[in-house]
Amino acid sequence: MKRLLVGFLTILMAVSLAAGCGNDKTPEEKDKLVKSEVVKLGDSIENGEYSGVVRGRYETNMAFQVGGQIIQRNVQLGDTVKAGQVLMVIDPRDVVQKAQQGDAQVAAAEAQLTLARSNLSRYQELYRQEAVPASVLDQYQSAYDAAVASYNQASAIASQGHNAMGYTSLTASSDGVISSVTGESGQVVAAGQTVLTLVQSGELEIEINVPESHLTDVSLGQEVELSFWALANTTAKGIVREIAPMADSVARTYKVRVTVVNPPADMKLGMTATVKIPGVTPAAGGSSNYAVLPLSAIYQQGDDAQVWLVNQDDHTIYLKNVKVENFSNNKARVEGLANGDIVITAGVHKLREGMKVRLSEDES
Repeated sequence: MKRLLVGFLTILMAVSLAAGCGNDKTPEEKDKLVKSEVVKLGDSIENGEYSGVVRGRYETNMAFQVGGQIIQRNVQLGDTVKAGQVLMVIDPRDVVQKAQQGDAQVAAAEAQLTLARSNLSRYQELYRQEAVPASVLDQYQSAYDAAVASYNQASAIASQGHNAMGYTSLTASSDGVISSVTGESGQVVAAGQTVLTLVQSGELEIEINVPESHLTDVSLGQEVELSFWALANTTAKGIVREIAPMADSVARTYKVRVTVVNPPADMKLGMTATVKIPGVTPAAGGSSNYAVLPLSAIYQQGDDAQVWLVNQDDHTIYLKNVKVENFSNNKARVEGLANGDIVITAGVHKLREGMKVRLSEDES
């Protein structure tokens, strides 16, 4: 029995060694699947097309004129409101107490004024009878004048307190739509702290960002063509109403506001629109050797901006330096690439030089 067991173990070890020798070569890992984009030099800007957003011409940041705790919030994001409608209410107890304190100060000042008036009248009579000198009368005249000033001051403070009682309710100044809400029930807010934004619904317009190299393509009063991504086959005419006098400090683009002439009935706040400026030609001395990529494609190392490119022969990847001209709306305009380059647009910080990848369209 013992010999049988030893023989079995010997056979088992031999089989294990044979299996190990046959697997010296590890299976090849599957190439990493990446999201990519083919470079096309130039973009719609060369044709005078810009993506924009529908905004209200007048946007009001609303706040309480007094501080306190919000006890009612009567609106939600996106609600349509009417002028005079109560939007929020803060706890009025502290405001009422201050108003009552002001009334008490008025009563005290009034009592002092009555006493000062009586004393002045009495000493004026004594002065006429030559019973007191003029210096004594001057003292009581000064006391009376001070009492009058104190009474006026107390009355003004009391009026301010009563006015504040009317500031505990935040009301809509005009018809419009609530575009943002930053105040919640139970929150304590300070006077002047923005709690919501009201966009007047009477006039809507389009906001676009124009690069400084194309600012000369746009002028005040210029007619443009509008189309809306959410409204198929719907177009409208627009007129450039406002051009920002200063570029954005980060994106280096200028905000341009376009008034919509006869806006479509279905046009709503926040919709994405395309603004086309007719007759645009590339700026003098400008270059069309650029590509517009998602910001997620930029691999930043120190001051150098790079992108991962895919070698089309063996699908290995490598880094290439690029020059970022400007960026906005999660897009970057870069130079240094060629037509047909394949750029990886996601997960760029998880890649390494020479790694083999699979493009999404190659996945079986």
